[in-house]
Amino acid sequence: MPLYRDECVVLRTHKLGEADRIVTMLSRQHGKIRAVAKGVRRTASKFGSRLEPFMVVDAQFYEGRSLDIVTQAESLGAYGAQIVADYGAYTAASAMVETADRLSEADAGLQQYLLLVGALRSLSRGEHHSSATLDSYLLRAMSIAGWAPSFSDCAVTGEPGPHSAFVVQLGGVVADRAAPPARRGSTRRPSACSVRCSPATG
Repeated sequence: MPLYRDECVVLRTHKLGEADRIVTMLSRQHGKIRAVAKGVRRTASKFGSRLEPFMVVDAQFYEGRSLDIVTQAESLGAYGAQIVADYGAYTAASAMVETADRLSEADAGLQQYLLLVGALRSLSRGEHHSSATLDSYLLRAMSIAGWAPSFSDCAVTGEPGPHSAFVVQLGGVVADRAAPPARRGSTRRPSACSVRCSPATG
């Protein structure tokens, strides 16, 4: 079986048998990787806590038919402990890795990997409020994946804006005729996380 090596962010893990885990990772060069980490749940495991969510590792794999096998993992970014210690950072990081997992189903490139690593690093250091880091990550990740945010088109009808009404329950900015009567003419500005997104064109 051929060997390969890559830098990866651990997205999630699942128990397998008594001592193994299936680890889902977003890698720098190989996209999303699902691999078995054998014996990782044992106290004497050589991987220790390196293959936990939010960790960045330099890993070596055996290529398998359905699942690869992790043979080595060296820590590059130990962000897990700092993130888990803060509830806001933990919930933001959980949303980030789930988004990365979903967006990388079909295709994952270097930009998605670098964006996620940077966002997790920022969360672990507390550089910005966790909700601001999450909003920024989501907008950029969706843009890289081909979904452009719209701050002016109606979230219900797609009618070009600008529009003055903003209704969270309807998806963001809406035309006056699509807004409930109480919200018509509202001038409240949308937040970055509540805008309607549509496929990018051009």
